[in-house]
Amino acid sequence: MKAVFAELIGTFWLVLGGCGSAVLAAAFPQLGIGLLGVSLAFGLTVLTMAFAIGHISGCHLNPAVSIGLWAGGRFETRRLLPYIAAQVIGGALAGGVLYLIASGKPGFTVGGFASNGFGEHSPGGYAMGAALLCEVVMTAMFLFIIMGATDKRAPQGFAPIAIGLALTLIHLISIPVTNTSVNPARSTGVALFAEPWALQQLWAFWVAPIVGGILGGAVYRALSRD
Repeated sequence: MKAVFAELIGTFWLVLGGCGSAVLAAAFPQLGIGLLGVSLAFGLTVLTMAFAIGHISGCHLNPAVSIGLWAGGRFETRRLLPYIAAQVIGGALAGGVLYLIASGKPGFTVGGFASNGFGEHSPGGYAMGAALLCEVVMTAMFLFIIMGATDKRAPQGFAPIAIGLALTLIHLISIPVTNTSVNPARSTGVALFAEPWALQQLWAFWVAPIVGGILGGAVYRALSRD
């Protein structure tokens, strides 16, 4: 239960920090942090929480990561559902807190609320096929990096840095395509409070990251066998 609660807190921080930077700070008048700042914010949430709770829960913060680590032989089947439930609850709590903060500004309109989307709801207008492919590939690479960085043969103590930087890079590449999910809990947490289209398209940001996570975990497992 300590590990499950740690996952809830960690995912809360990821959604609040990453999506909060997008909703509150990305386009702030004159001092907006922009795409680069949002990308860095997501990376920093993982980096900081990996040091904070990595020794308690492994710091997955993401159903696709938990499933990908399971596919890679690094996570027990019996722990999947409790971890995923905690991650989704943590993301939803963060979405609620962020909504309460954002709605305190005069003239607030919810809009997309940092949700992920494709077609007319993609930041760059990318079609569904391109969005799905992007999410599958980005999540697969994320899992590959996580598996490699946490391998017992890798340099010890540096995994949080590699994983945080990987998530930053993923956002730099894919924010224009889908607003970057690679994490169903992150997508769900803000979609619950956004305009109706966010929930209508949410399926894509469960299916594609999970497929990518399984691919990344399985490929690394195959390559790392002695």
